[in-house]
Amino acid sequence: MRIVILILLLILLLLQYRLWVGDGSFAEVSRLQKSVAAQAEKNRLLRERNDALEAEVKDLKQGLSAIEERARSDLGMIKKDETYYQVVGD
Repeated sequence: MRIVILILLLILLLLQYRLWVGDGSFAEVSRLQKSVAAQAEKNRLLRERNDALEAEVKDLKQGLSAIEERARSDLGMIKKDETYYQVVGD
């Protein structure tokens, strides 16, 4: 009877070791959940950036006003018969 109790106790200790320290332990599961949450946040930010870029591409493909705005702000272009004024601060 003692041997059976010792064997059961040993099995219990081995199972407890795997539960707390081994593969699939509470610590590893917690670490993986944090990693998944961080990756989900990163994916959300990248999805927002992609949506903004996609909207900009659609706007540039459809309307001339977006192209004109981009040419004015990025390239400093002006329309024919317009006068360009540059205001310089103190």
